[in-house]
Amino acid sequence: MTAEFILSRDDWSLHRKGQLDQIRHQEKVREAIKKNLAEIISEEAIIIHGGKKIVKVPIRSLEEFRIRYDYNKQKHAGQGDGESKVGDVLGRDLRQGAGKGAGGAGSAPGKDYYETDVHIDEIQELLFDDLGLPNMEDKRAPELEHDAYRFTDIRNKGLQGNIDRKRTLLEALKRNAMHGKPGFYPVLPDDLRYKTWEVHHEQQSNAVVLAIMDTSGSMGTFEKYIARTFFFWATRFLRTKYRAVKIVFIAHHTEAKEVTEEEFFTKGESGGTRCSSAYQLALEIINHRFPPRDYNIYPFHFSDGDNLSSDNELCVQLVNELLTKVNQFGYGEIVRSHFASTLMNAFHKIENPKLSAVTIRDKSEVYQALKTFFKPTPVAN
Repeated sequence: MTAEFILSRDDWSLHRKGQLDQIRHQEKVREAIKKNLAEIISEEAIIIHGGKKIVKVPIRSLEEFRIRYDYNKQKHAGQGDGESKVGDVLGRDLRQGAGKGAGGAGSAPGKDYYETDVHIDEIQELLFDDLGLPNMEDKRAPELEHDAYRFTDIRNKGLQGNIDRKRTLLEALKRNAMHGKPGFYPVLPDDLRYKTWEVHHEQQSNAVVLAIMDTSGSMGTFEKYIARTFFFWATRFLRTKYRAVKIVFIAHHTEAKEVTEEEFFTKGESGGTRCSSAYQLALEIINHRFPPRDYNIYPFHFSDGDNLSSDNELCVQLVNELLTKVNQFGYGEIVRSHFASTLMNAFHKIENPKLSAVTIRDKSEVYQALKTFFKPTPVAN
C-alpha cells in the first residue's frame, strides 16, 4: 500500500499557539503515564530517590517533538534547493511494518522509551485515585481524618492539570458559532476553563496497618526490591489519603521483630524462614496495643514463600486467628517459577473473604497487588 505526499500551502499547522500545544503535550504525558503506570511505579529511579519531588522515568508510547526526514533520493519538504512546487508528488510511503520485510529480517525500528521529568505527586494522584482501605467499620473512638475534595467553582485561570475539558470545548463551540464557524476548532486561551475545589476533612474510624516483610537469606535482591516497592507506595498512599493512620513495621526470618521504618526499608538479614514468628508477633501487637473493638486492622505480608515446611500448619492456624480480628489480611508471594509455594497452597485452602493472596513474578505486577489489597468497599455499620 502506498501513500502520496502532496506539497500544499494549506497543510500547515505550526501556527497553533504555544500554550495550546503545551497543554496538549501535557495531556499526552499524563495519558502515557496512566497507560504505563504499572511499569512506572516500579522504576528504580523513584524507589531509591523517594525524597525527590521530580524524577526522570522512561515512558513508553510517548514521542518527543522532533523533525524527521525521509532520506530516499527524492525531493523533500523542508530540505533541498527549493525547486518544489505546489502539487508536486514528493514521494510514496513504501515502508513495511516492523519485522515484516519481504523474505528477511525487518529493518524498521522497535518501540522507543523516552525519559521525561515527572512530578511524583502526579504519579500518586493517578495511582491512589482508586485505592482505599477495604471493609472499614465504625469503631468506638473515631480518630482518623480523611481528606475529601469538593469541586466548587469553574474559573478562567488555574493549573494546567485542572482543565475542565468539557466546559472548555463548550466555550470554544459557542465562540466559533458566534463567528459563523460551527465546530470546536480552534480552541483559544480565552476558552480555557479550570476546576477549583476546597478540601474538607471527614472523620473515620481508627486504622492500623501491619507491614510484614520476609528478610531471610532466600529473599534475593529482586524479591526484596519487589517487597520494598509495594510498601513504598503503600505507606505513601496511607499517609496521603489518611491523616492519622498508624503503621507498624515487622521484619522476620526465623524470628520476627518490630523495626523502625528506616530499618524496614534498608536493613538486610539472613538465615532461614519461619513465617509463623511474624504472625505470632502481629497477634501480640494487636492484643496489647490495637484492640479490634477500637481499630480497623490490616496486616500485609510479603515473602518468597520459601518457608520451613513443618511451619506451614502453624502459619495456617495463626492466620485463621488473625482473620477473626482484622478487616483484611493480604499475602503477597514473590516467585521466579510458575509454581506456587507450599505456604501459598496452604493459604488457598482457607475459605475466608478477608484473606487476599497474590503472586508476583514481574515488577510490573506490584500495581495489581496494590489494587487487590487496597480495594475500597463501603463502610460497614
